Amino acid sequence: MFRIARLMLAVPLLVIGASTNVPAASPDWPKSLTLVTASPGGVYYIYGDELAKILTEKLGIPVNPLPTQGTLHNVKAVENGTAQLGMITMGVGLEAWNGMGDWAKGQKYRQMRALFPMYDTPFQPVALRRSGLVTFAQIENKRIGIGPRAGTSGTYVPAVLKVLGISAEIVNGPHEEMGTDLLGGRLDAYVSMLGAPTPTLAKVEENEPITFLSLSPEQIQALQKAMPELSKGKLAAGTYRSLDKDYVTLGVYNFAIGRDDLPDDLVYQGVKAVFESQPRLLKIHPAAQETVPQNVDKDTFLPLHPGAVRYYREIGIDIPASLTASN
Repeated sequence: MFRIARLMLAVPLLVIGASTNVPAASPDWPKSLTLVTASPGGVYYIYGDELAKILTEKLGIPVNPLPTQGTLHNVKAVENGTAQLGMITMGVGLEAWNGMGDWAKGQKYRQMRALFPMYDTPFQPVALRRSGLVTFAQIENKRIGIGPRAGTSGTYVPAVLKVLGISAEIVNGPHEEMGTDLLGGRLDAYVSMLGAPTPTLAKVEENEPITFLSLSPEQIQALQKAMPELSKGKLAAGTYRSLDKDYVTLGVYNFAIGRDDLPDDLVYQGVKAVFESQPRLLKIHPAAQETVPQNVDKDTFLPLHPGAVRYYREIGIDIPASLTASN
């Protein structure tokens, strides 16, 4: 998973690389770039749209955002050259890099390189308050929406249920649709792994209060043992209007990735541009407060693109030799 995450990092960084002082596009740069994001209703979609605008302006070439089902599709698109930049979770990235997981079928995805850290993706299981559900264990035999099959939620939620021994009827679809179905009573719960606050949940709350279904300490421990890439975190009180106290959960980091054959200077300029334009991303979504160079240490396995390495070292951030090898 980590290696896939690196690839995703590489793509976003390339796009972001150009800063306000970036020179005119070099003749050896691509004439345009495609950035794969995710479906409407999640943070990837809006974050990626603004990221593409920033890169277009700073690099001097069109960067086109392309909605997808999410991380799995993004890894594949960067691998086969359909896209040059992408957004991924490091867990899926690690699986891709090592050819692990049922979806990879033994294939190792090695064309991606990490570019820059985006933000943490918290596990967010919710139900309408009027449902009476308060714990995650209570979704046993319930109908739950988890978003697109190939997205982060679609990848992780089934694994979470398996580890915890919980049976539930899973429904896949666009995140916006999940919110509508929750309000319409067609779903008992909506379980996602998206940046917070999630646009879909914010819209649900405009109509009805929600409850975040609690995980027990034993459940958290079991999940971290089964999936070491998950880190303990929390949603602070006030993140959502229905959240009046901190909610303890787990999460996995997101990175932007790019193809390994992107020009070094393009990636350097893109990564630089992203961090210099971080206030713009923050206006789009508060999760971008974590889009800072220091969080590059959240990548422990995916090689960084040489252009990105140049930027980090230039500003005094040490990059381990293990993350600079082309592999």
